[in-house]
Amino acid sequence: MSSSAPRPLRHTALDAVHRALGATMTDFAGWDMPLRYGSERDEHLAVRTRAGLFDLSHMGEITVTGPQAAALLNHALVGNIASVGVGRARYTMICREDGGILDDLIVYRLAEAEYMVVANASNAQVVLDALTERAAGFDAEVRDDRDNYALIAVQGPESPGILASLTDADLDGLKYYAGLPGTVAGVPALIARTGYTGEDGFELFVAPADAEKLWQALTDAGADAGLVPCGLSCRDTLRLEAGMPLYGHELTTGLTPFDAGLGRVVKFDKEGDFVGREALLAAAERAASQPPRVLVGLVAEGRRVPRAGYPVVAGGEVIGEVTSGAPSPTLGKPIAMAYVDAAHAAPGTPGVGVDIRGRHEPYEVVALPFYKRQK
Repeated sequence: MSSSAPRPLRHTALDAVHRALGATMTDFAGWDMPLRYGSERDEHLAVRTRAGLFDLSHMGEITVTGPQAAALLNHALVGNIASVGVGRARYTMICREDGGILDDLIVYRLAEAEYMVVANASNAQVVLDALTERAAGFDAEVRDDRDNYALIAVQGPESPGILASLTDADLDGLKYYAGLPGTVAGVPALIARTGYTGEDGFELFVAPADAEKLWQALTDAGADAGLVPCGLSCRDTLRLEAGMPLYGHELTTGLTPFDAGLGRVVKFDKEGDFVGREALLAAAERAASQPPRVLVGLVAEGRRVPRAGYPVVAGGEVIGEVTSGAPSPTLGKPIAMAYVDAAHAAPGTPGVGVDIRGRHEPYEVVALPFYKRQK
């Protein structure tokens, strides 16, 4: 058998459920995942106005335990993980020695000496390998827990009420970027509140064997509230409207956190050295003195949709590149995120367009995010 033969797609514990619901499936980072169940616009608007149910079991869970777990994560990642309280979570990044972003992560502190690192599906093995390598010399264990979790998310304004009907966990006391152990519909779960849609919502980490039971319980509990199953397509338009970066688009190994406008996640004042520190100090100085390209929002004046890689133009010159683009169901217009030269990054900068197959379509430069929910 040739070593170049394609690897079989991985299936989540909810694969049979998606097929029974008639989902359109797609290969995403080696997983067979639901792209949509019906209309992606309807799924998108359900999350904005009611609630949506997502299978996110392709995400990569890595457990780090031991007396020096915090010290290891402080060394391996750019954030100050040691300062995260038990039951809380933090958005952070793992970088190369040259400052390039390997992945963006959420780290949960489950106990005094136990953390769960959640990586993007496409980078889970890279992150696992990097953490394992960087653990040398630390009294800590890095464990691949990807097969031990299914991950179900319920997102949208109705999600707190739907979940509350299935659990006696203190959801009101669960802050944004926090997690607590609980039972949902009789299923043991880590209940988290982070989200990637711009809406309030919860992520439920459960044993794969419990995934179908939990999905069905949430479906039943949300029926009267208008909850619908949602695929990856609307997840992408939701996060785009919320101005949230996607690895491989807004974040790459060719960019540092400072290039991406996310330098705030890098904590130089934490104890000890960390991988990429020197390169990131230099990147911070460059960004302060001569900003590189800036990540901005673009809103179309016409109907043509920009896609990743399309040039952003002004005055006949290329001034940037689109990283993500799609029709926005909420705004009713095509939108995009793009890195553009600092001189053209201010909202309202005149004369900016996107080169869509040889035609310069006019776009308005706006501040991110495009959409922010009412608290």
